[in-house]
Amino acid sequence: MESIGARAGVGGAGPAGFRERTLRRARIAVAAVFAVHGAVTGSFATRIPWIQEHTDIGAGQLGIALAFPAVGASVAMPLAGRISHRFGARAALRGLLALWTAALVLPAFAPDFLALCCALFVLGATAGMADVAMNALGVEIEERLGRPIMSGLHGMWSAGALAGSAAGTVAAHAGLDARAHLAIAAAVLTVLGAVACQGVLDLRSAPDEHPPPRFALPPKSALVIGAVGFCAVFAEGASLDWSAVYLRDSLGTSAGLAAASTTAFACTMAVARLAGDAVVGRFGAVRTVRVGGVLATAGGVLVVAATHPVMAMGGFALIGLGVAVVVPLAFAAAGRSGPAPSQSIAGVATITYTSGLIAPSAMGSIADATSLTASFGLVTALAFGLVLGAGVLRPAARSTTGGAQREAATEHSGDGAGRPQPG
Repeated sequence: MESIGARAGVGGAGPAGFRERTLRRARIAVAAVFAVHGAVTGSFATRIPWIQEHTDIGAGQLGIALAFPAVGASVAMPLAGRISHRFGARAALRGLLALWTAALVLPAFAPDFLALCCALFVLGATAGMADVAMNALGVEIEERLGRPIMSGLHGMWSAGALAGSAAGTVAAHAGLDARAHLAIAAAVLTVLGAVACQGVLDLRSAPDEHPPPRFALPPKSALVIGAVGFCAVFAEGASLDWSAVYLRDSLGTSAGLAAASTTAFACTMAVARLAGDAVVGRFGAVRTVRVGGVLATAGGVLVVAATHPVMAMGGFALIGLGVAVVVPLAFAAAGRSGPAPSQSIAGVATITYTSGLIAPSAMGSIADATSLTASFGLVTALAFGLVLGAGVLRPAARSTTGGAQREAATEHSGDGAGRPQPG
């Protein structure tokens, strides 16, 4: 089977140059999609206090409502592979991303607790399906380029989340009604997402390929990979949600310094992910995650033993550095772990979403029973799990038959733009 680059040349660059430009443009397009996806999350997070006040619910009900995005994502993510099979990767991603950006307005219009739970379920379902679709495309581009890109793509997600939260902070500070703010954000991000999706690879299933099941258990390989992702996401979520509380309550810092530590942690994660591809390319996925596990474990020890805020903040920074690239590498490994990349990615994504769901409540329960310091003892133990489990992320050769079918099912544009289109 001929590849997309072998069937056409542009100018004097030759087939290899055409293929490289096509993949480079597709990589930029997917990176923009990741940023848009993250911006939706960042925009929503800043208006949670307004939504709580508008729906007149307490902290307990808010906690229950905020569990519904993870529930919706877990239910809907297995459908992403079937949608991509039916409509093609580009059309599927364009539609799913538009649903996700449009769903951003729903929570702000919820009048009560029940309506908010329903809105957040839909928000999570659309987020999860778009998440699977864009990660599957990222894995495919990484395979064709022959070098790691997934960490950088997730770094773009973090950058988008920071941009969305910054805009949301400005809107909240200005007293802008969340319904107006989120409606404007949804409109802008929907347009940006549609533009970005024009440049992604338009992968099509082979004519004789059976559609994936609507719902199916992920393969065992994805469950093992997901366990590594679970450890990383738990440590990340616990640090993001509880670092400020830990500094304020356990070490007696000011509210401003405590909040700054959370922002610094998020920035550390974003920078580490953006730089992660170069590190993975130099040292490999297994060694990178193993060393990252050591750093995160050391960070956890520093947090548990901290007697001064600087010591704890240094520990949180090490945790952020240590776990930053694990989830991108877990998605990449899942995409290579079987004949159905979307199904494997959906399985890993479900496990990581579940980890993010239970981390805040688990930390709170342990803190209530013992202390917040003991809660970060659990984080430290899970961080050490990365050291033990890093080997499951070792790259494995993907089926050549499946790869050939995907290459043959991808057509190139005849206008010289290098964007693959259906034949």
